Amino acid sequence: MSQTAIAPPPKVAPAAAASRPVYDETILKYFTIAAMFWGIAGFAVGLLIALQMAFPDFNIPPYLTFGRLRPLHTSAVIFAFGGNVLFATSYHVVQRTCRARLFSDGLSWFTFWGYQAFILMAGLGYVFGVTQGKEYAEPEWYADLWLTIVWVAYLINYLGTLWKRQEKHIYVANWFYLAFIVTVAILHLVNNVSVPIEIGSVHSYSAWAGVQSALIQWWYGHNAVGFFLTAGFLGIMYYYIPKQANRPVYSYRLSIIHFWALIFIYIWAGPHHLLYTALPDWAQTLGMTFSIILWMPSWGGMINGMMTLSGAWHKLRDDPILQFMIIALSFYGMSTFEGPLLSIKAVNSLSHYTDWTIGHVHAGALGWVAFISFGAIYYLVPHLWKKPGMYSTKLISLHLWVATVGIVVYITSMWVAGIMQGLMWRAYNEMGFLTYSFVETVAAMHPYYIIRAIGGLLFLLGALIMVFNIWKTIASPDSVASETGTPSLTPAALPEHV
Repeated sequence: MSQTAIAPPPKVAPAAAASRPVYDETILKYFTIAAMFWGIAGFAVGLLIALQMAFPDFNIPPYLTFGRLRPLHTSAVIFAFGGNVLFATSYHVVQRTCRARLFSDGLSWFTFWGYQAFILMAGLGYVFGVTQGKEYAEPEWYADLWLTIVWVAYLINYLGTLWKRQEKHIYVANWFYLAFIVTVAILHLVNNVSVPIEIGSVHSYSAWAGVQSALIQWWYGHNAVGFFLTAGFLGIMYYYIPKQANRPVYSYRLSIIHFWALIFIYIWAGPHHLLYTALPDWAQTLGMTFSIILWMPSWGGMINGMMTLSGAWHKLRDDPILQFMIIALSFYGMSTFEGPLLSIKAVNSLSHYTDWTIGHVHAGALGWVAFISFGAIYYLVPHLWKKPGMYSTKLISLHLWVATVGIVVYITSMWVAGIMQGLMWRAYNEMGFLTYSFVETVAAMHPYYIIRAIGGLLFLLGALIMVFNIWKTIASPDSVASETGTPSLTPAALPEHV
């Protein structure tokens, strides 16, 4: 296998080396390995439930049915895989851009083991039927309470590191990470207010009911996407793309505009999930309007990331890690265009409750979130384990192509199936009766469900290739010297910390 060296850290004077902070990299290694473990688990469960939709015999009652495994899949890929990626990268970025060790080693380890415990609590609950039945908020009260404690520790650790920073400037990636941490905490607390049905019971009643419950749930649900799956991963984009490309951020001013516009607008878009429901029409229109406006800051951020390669486009030819990151931005741009499109009432009347929405969600989740995560992990592994590069760049390229084909197969099958589904549901004959029964629409979906499963299989195979590559990299006897210094950071420049 070919070896590709990553540029060594810049040499600095001995005095600068002496003042270099001793970063906590062990905790980053644990979060990185946990992310890949949960990623494989989540992708595998996703493949299983895709097969269950195509072939019902794959449902094995009572524990391995679609109804119990579907929330297990979504939580595993979003909160287990994505959450561990965010912990690893945020702890890495905040240390390097602040030139300071994490605030508390104890809090760092508490967030790691505490978060893994939360994942197990939630996952076992789903399998055994213990769930609130709320999208992206299925864990019951005891798991929610534990997560609150872990999240407060995370916030304190992150803020404490910013407080003790040696750099005056707070680099923009930290703004996105901090917005993600604070907003997710607020969303979690408000949406999960509940009361156990009796002392000692694992089940609970939500404090909210009726249309108010639906509105609060989708205020939470949409902004879980907006701040957990968007703001946090934009923090990854603003640090790791400049680092991998060895170029400054295209426009630091645009990054600040991107931040404030996204933070203000995203929080209002949740009602677009409740079009044509009992929610008041003015609230539905409000959600649609802010969703359409949201397109502008989203594409501003995408353009800022893309244009960071100005003067360095040639690097895309030979750097598959950079290719992962730029393809991720392409999917981010596509999904943030499609989302506002689907929020328009006329379009939503066709797409609502169809698999078109499933295709849209996975374009963002697989194309944007997973690909930018893969790129960041490929960057982190050689740096954390002090290797000259990943074991094989050919395997990175193979992963890229296998996973990209898998995503395209997946989302296009769901786009076609969803539009067909919507059209069949609202087809009428000359007598005014429905042309197709619901059973006929389900039967028409069967070949597309098989195609979707094939796409999911390819994506899982790509992730397994990545795990092999990481394992071989870590096991390699080759190593490079530790960093010897940390040059200063200026607001508009690339963060020079390796």
